[in-house]
Amino acid sequence: MKLPLPPFPTALKPKPKRPGEAERVKPLDQAKEAGIATADWVDERTSLSGVARWTMFRKVPKGTNWFYTLGSATLFAFLSQAVTGVFLAMYYDPSVTNAYESARHITNDVFLGEFVRGMHKWGSTVMVILVCLHMARTFFFGAYKYPRELNWVVGVVLLILTFVMAFTGYLLPFDQRSYWATIVGVNINGTGPLVGPFLSDFLRGGAEFGSTTLSRFYAIHMLLLPGAIIALIGVHLYLVTRLGTTAPPWLRVESGDGIREENV
Repeated sequence: MKLPLPPFPTALKPKPKRPGEAERVKPLDQAKEAGIATADWVDERTSLSGVARWTMFRKVPKGTNWFYTLGSATLFAFLSQAVTGVFLAMYYDPSVTNAYESARHITNDVFLGEFVRGMHKWGSTVMVILVCLHMARTFFFGAYKYPRELNWVVGVVLLILTFVMAFTGYLLPFDQRSYWATIVGVNINGTGPLVGPFLSDFLRGGAEFGSTTLSRFYAIHMLLLPGAIIALIGVHLYLVTRLGTTAPPWLRVESGDGIREENV
């Protein structure tokens, strides 16, 4: 037997029109109807509403607090880095002779250039701090255990890529500090076992530190790393949605509440 549908809420029913009231549609209502019609048209052809409901409407464990926002804050920091990086790339010249001058031009001459460059510079530091705090929260809360081991591995790779992103971006202003600091960093990488010397040669673009090094760092920083990070963030978010989040370790599951045992 099919149960009847629940009654439609009275508050959502349209108000009856008064006698003699003219048919007049307000611009705001017309805009809302147009937006709803457009969304329905897109959803009918893509079925994105189901994906949105699956992603947004999910169960959250008891005791969720501000520690659980570190992942979202890291994602916001990455998006800020991506947006500001695009604007900086419009004026930056990745050449040995013009890199420093283009950075100076962005800071001193371009409208809001100093603000955008400052956001990108300090945003990288904020992103590194947030991703480290997020990994620490995941570790101390035990969120790396079954069945979330794969998501922990993806997070570790994202942590490494974040460090590499910060390292490759440090050379781009091509001033004295970034030049010599990058030489030290590349030499440290060269002391690693087995792959160290090959990694050092790859970063330098040869045996010596030169113009190829700057263009290689720029390509890695602007093309390779952002694409890899975006792909892994998609996998990371899918696994978080698929597997859910863990409750804080100080909360224990209360056994026996609402459980009824029956003998069969």
